[in-house]
Formats: sequence, structure tokens, C-alpha cells
Amino acid sequence: MRKGRRRLLLGCLAAAVLLLLLALDNRLVVRRYTVESEKLTEPVRLAIVSDLHSCAYGAGQRELLDAVAAEAPDLVLLPGDIVDDDLPEDNAWTVLEALAESWPCCYVTGNHEWWSGQAERICRDMEALGIHVLRGESTEITVKGQTLTVFGIDDPDSGEDQLPAVLAGAGEGYAILLAHRPERIESYLAGPFDLIVSGHAHGGQWRVPGLLNGLYAPNQGFFPQYAGGRYDFGDQVFLVSRGLARESTRIPRLFNPPELVAAEIVPG
Repeated sequence: MRKGRRRLLLGCLAAAVLLLLLALDNRLVVRRYTVESEKLTEPVRLAIVSDLHSCAYGAGQRELLDAVAAEAPDLVLLPGDIVDDDLPEDNAWTVLEALAESWPCCYVTGNHEWWSGQAERICRDMEALGIHVLRGESTEITVKGQTLTVFGIDDPDSGEDQLPAVLAGAGEGYAILLAHRPERIESYLAGPFDLIVSGHAHGGQWRVPGLLNGLYAPNQGFFPQYAGGRYDFGDQVFLVSRGLARESTRIPRLFNPPELVAAEIVPG
């Protein structure tokens, strides 16, 4: 083989290896969004911790917890699948205990908590930590003298349809809905919500940045419309977290690193 061809082959092989390493990079990233609202007079910072699936983030879960702390949130939102149905729960509870000690937290169940057969116990244990567990109801959170009303519903695998209850609900100030599954967005939009937050889709598992936002998501199938990111519907904003699952996934994430979502709601 001529030297030129050998160099070309080695160059192509090195490029392929580098591309694969970049594709499989599962280091935590922080995805930030800014949302404007005339209902606020002071900025409110949200951290969205979704689809953790009991995965590991270093000793004492410090990688994730330090990333949350760096965003200085006023409120932490937990839109489901924090506890996995297969992996041991310890990592999830380490995160939950630390979050609950530092910030007000709101949680709704995901399908994997129900698949574990332990959803009711998980909800009780979260409430014991002081976390607001929302199951077809709402809670009011005061931030910088402003009222936020956070609504939430159980995952449909609970066997209950709590959506009508929250659609009929009313609260003061800025209204947020936590609902695990993004594919039901058309139903959520009928409610009095300024911000809707979901997870579940895992970013479509495989992505091609700039070309393909996601290949496949549960309950949406191939080329999901709501794999992850921000979607605007008039005055209503929909944020879908790509989630924090990594070692729990049966298929590796490609160009789709686990993410912590940080949203700042600003007057506007």
C-alpha cells in the first residue's frame, strides 16, 4: 500500500473514531432557556431535573448537584422518572434529599415509577422530604414576592386521568404544568398554563445536530415531534427535557448528552 493511501486510511479511521467518541459523549450538559412573561416583575430561575432513572453522577451525585447549584434556582421541577424500575434507587434519593434541603421542589410521577410497582411509596417518601407531589392538583410557590402556581398530573400509567381536574383549575400568578409525557401537549394547551414542562422522550435517543432532533421516542415513534427543546404556542411555552438517563438506557445516546435544563422566566 502506498504511503499516501495509508495516511488517508489512517486519517479516515482517526476521524471515524473521533466522530464516534463525540457521538457517545455522555457528559452532563446544561441547556438554558429564557422565557418572557408580563406576569412577573422579577426574574425567576427554574432547574428542571427530569428522567434521572436512578443514574450515577459521581460520588455523592456531586456532578449533577453542583450543576444545579451553579444555576442558583428559585424552584426545582421534577417531571417524572426520577426513580428507575430496574436500577437501585439510592442515586435517585441522594439527589432528591439534597435538592429538597436547598430548594422548593415539585414532582410528578413518570411511567417508570409506576412500572416499578412502588409509585405510591415513592410519592409518600418524597412528601416526607418536603417535596410537593402533584397528583391532579396544584401548589402555590412564592418567589421574590411573586406567586407561581404549579399544577401537576400523574403519568397515565397510574390508571387515572387527572388532566380534566387541572384544566379546570385556577391559580394566582404565573402558571406552570408538570406532565411527564410530551405527546399529550395538544390536551395540555387547553389549560391556563404559561409554561408546560415534560420529559419522557430522552431526546429521541439518537440525534444529528442541525438535521435531526431525535430518531425515536416512546409513544411518539420515529422522528418524534417533541423529542426535546423549546416549543412555542402563542403565549404558552412548552419545554421538553432530554433527560438525565445514561447507564439505564438499553440503546446508547448518540449526539444526545444527558441534560439539566435551566429556565429563567423574566419580565417582558
